[in-house]
Formats: sequence, C-alpha cells, structure tokens
Amino acid sequence: MSPQNVEQPDQETQVVVRYWAAARAVTGVNEDHFDGPLTLTELRGRILERHPGAERVIGICSMLVDDEPAGSLDPDTVRVRPGQSVEFLPPFAGG
Repeated sequence: MSPQNVEQPDQETQVVVRYWAAARAVTGVNEDHFDGPLTLTELRGRILERHPGAERVIGICSMLVDDEPAGSLDPDTVRVRPGQSVEFLPPFAGG
C-alpha cells in the first residue's frame, strides 16, 4: 500500500497524544489518536489499554494540554476535547 493510500487520523475530530523519550520508547509510537472528549484520567486509561506495558512510565510523566502544564490540575476534572493535544513527558535527567 502506498503512503497516499494510508488513512490518516483526523486531528480535528480526535485528541492527539504525543509521547517523548521513555514514553515513546515504551509505547513504540510517536503519537496516538483517541476519540474525545474525555478527562485526563480517562485518557490515561485508554493509553494503558492500548499499551499495557506502559503503566510505570506513563504514571510518572508530566502532561501538557495544548502546551500548558496540567500537573497541578485534577486529572478527573480536566476535559480534553477533539482537536486538542496532550503530551506525555517523562522526567529527564541532567541539567
């Protein structure tokens, strides 16, 4: 199948999740797409359903919602809507 025949996810109708560093390594992908809206807690649950071995890394990641830190927010109340992006950034060593 040629690349132009591969169906691409619609970033306007789905939540885009991007993984960095160890999160990318443990999931094996650069990004995922999920139907929304959903809370950050629900999103983590769907990520772990799709990538069952990722729990340890995903659980310690910082999250950015549309480039805004979400770490101090209650993940049960933060709703992510289609067209938004969530980035999972594991702790980085070094300075």
